[in-house]
Amino acid sequence: MTRQIVLDTETTGLSAESGDRIIEIGCVELMARKLTGNNLHFYINPERDSHEDALKVHGISNDFLRDKPKFAEVADDILRYVEGAEVIIHNAAFDVGFLDKELERLGRPAFTSFVADVTDTLAMAKQLYPGKRNSLDALCDRLGVDNSGRTLHGALLDAELLADVYINLTRGQEALLIDLGDLETPGVAIQRVDLSGIDLPIVQANTQEQAAHEQVLAQIEKANGEPTVWQRAARPTVAHE
Repeated sequence: MTRQIVLDTETTGLSAESGDRIIEIGCVELMARKLTGNNLHFYINPERDSHEDALKVHGISNDFLRDKPKFAEVADDILRYVEGAEVIIHNAAFDVGFLDKELERLGRPAFTSFVADVTDTLAMAKQLYPGKRNSLDALCDRLGVDNSGRTLHGALLDAELLADVYINLTRGQEALLIDLGDLETPGVAIQRVDLSGIDLPIVQANTQEQAAHEQVLAQIEKANGEPTVWQRAARPTVAHE
């Protein structure tokens, strides 16, 4: 069973390439899609001040971070914790970019070389909800995840919220992946069901359902910048002479 680690960071600003640093990292562990309580959390001395706009987001003062460990002091703890796990991040390119830059300063390999896989819930949400806001707060509202305690961004709190969001985003997948086991295993009785004689009714969409369908297709077309396959199939083709 693959361990899943939901990870979030807070930073001094938006650009790792320009010298911004990680100031907080929060991780929660999932086993069999359940929180285990085996969390990891560090405040980190970034050796520089946060930008004013970043302070408004996370509220972690420069003075508070002065006596916290530097990334080099906690790097091994972080890497041991995530080693071999599937890591789940919202907007993974941002957090992984910062982690890679911190590891590069230490002469260490890229973050992805330590983990089994990285899953980006922002990419998942964009596929499920094209054309809609897919921030963590927006997903919490859409999926019924209580984020009332989130007045400021915090890595551990955000990781816990994201774990709940991820479970809701992927709910029902288990039903599509039923393990039937080895069909040749002795003692396993497989009942064959003949469906050829079943007359399935055809239920036509009503006007309201058709309008809703067209609205969804329009949103997908706007998000992708081109018509969907259904729209192309429905539109008349122009004969070329």
